[in-house]
Amino acid sequence: MMVKTFKFSTLLCATVAGLSLARIAIAAPTATLTVVVDGVRNHNSQICMRIFSSQRGFPFGTTSEVQSGCTQITGSSVKKEFSGLKPGTYAVAVVDDENGDHKLNRNLIGIPREGFGVSNNPTVSVKTGIPKFNEASFLLKQSSTIRISMKYSLD
Repeated sequence: MMVKTFKFSTLLCATVAGLSLARIAIAAPTATLTVVVDGVRNHNSQICMRIFSSQRGFPFGTTSEVQSGCTQITGSSVKKEFSGLKPGTYAVAVVDDENGDHKLNRNLIGIPREGFGVSNNPTVSVKTGIPKFNEASFLLKQSSTIRISMKYSLD
């Protein structure tokens, strides 16, 4: 009887351990998104980037922000990597943060005072308004690089 109990306990432990290892092995894959921002004019400020997973808060809020970060400007192009992203749909917003407040400053009627850009580089004008998430979103399945062009005026 004791041998059967021992065998059963050993089998149970082996099964639980095997399931735990299997769960680790099939953990959701993650990807690295490299964002390259071109056309940077100011060399005495920083480029701040936000990655969004839905339209809530895009492009200037933080509601659906997944990751963010700022990088000091060293030339006309800036590159930043964001790792650990789950496969999915994302959009990126960037700001040439001239005054260090980590947000896009606008005038009284909403026109940006600082450089800005969003993924997919949609047209931004008084007529088109602020880009929508679906205009700027892209599917991230594996590690990828995207390029965003800075805008210092409306199109």
